[in-house]
Amino acid sequence: MSTNQEEVQLLGALGSPFACRVQIALKWKGIEYKYVQEDLANKSDLLLIYNPVHKKVPVFVHNEKPISESLVILQYIDEVWKQNPILPSDPYQKSLARFWSKFIDDKIATPTLKAVYAFNDEKEREKNIEESTGALQILENELKDKFFGGEEIGFVDISAVFIAFWIPLFQDLIGLKWFTAEKYPKLYKWSQEFLNHPIVKENVPLRDPLFANFKARYDRAVSASK
Repeated sequence: MSTNQEEVQLLGALGSPFACRVQIALKWKGIEYKYVQEDLANKSDLLLIYNPVHKKVPVFVHNEKPISESLVILQYIDEVWKQNPILPSDPYQKSLARFWSKFIDDKIATPTLKAVYAFNDEKEREKNIEESTGALQILENELKDKFFGGEEIGFVDISAVFIAFWIPLFQDLIGLKWFTAEKYPKLYKWSQEFLNHPIVKENVPLRDPLFANFKARYDRAVSASK
């Protein structure tokens, strides 16, 4: 099934790992789309109309029908456009892929973000990093092949772009290292293979300008919290 730019839109924001997931999936499928950059400090009427519940990106719009939440969007894309599937065809394996992707969001992404923004609470930061590191170890044990999808990228790999790209960036931002090659050799090797995949490389942000942007915002937030 082909589509054109008028039929498919993605509302994203600078540096959003969740919008990045959708961009990778769309490129993987070869789907043309119009990208709409949102300023989350000044949300557009379009975003508020399309996602009135959470008021967040990403929002995927197909034939004027909006869909929110990145994992839901990935599943939708895979069901509508059959080429280059990202979910396994076997129902059990498909369920596992959904399970591990939600695990990444709940047990790694959420506590990592909480740790980053726990400016004045070292105990809170330590607690969340501990939760994230424990979950990373579980994921390390789960990785059996080159990618979670086997020899090619799949649903879990795309979901885990947060680990491969954003955790190292956040580590540099707050000056703490918890995701390293020594602690997680398989997961770290996976992250390098994943980021060097041509489709992934083309769709993750440029690291240096993004880091500078995050650092400026982070420093402002730290100053405001004092």
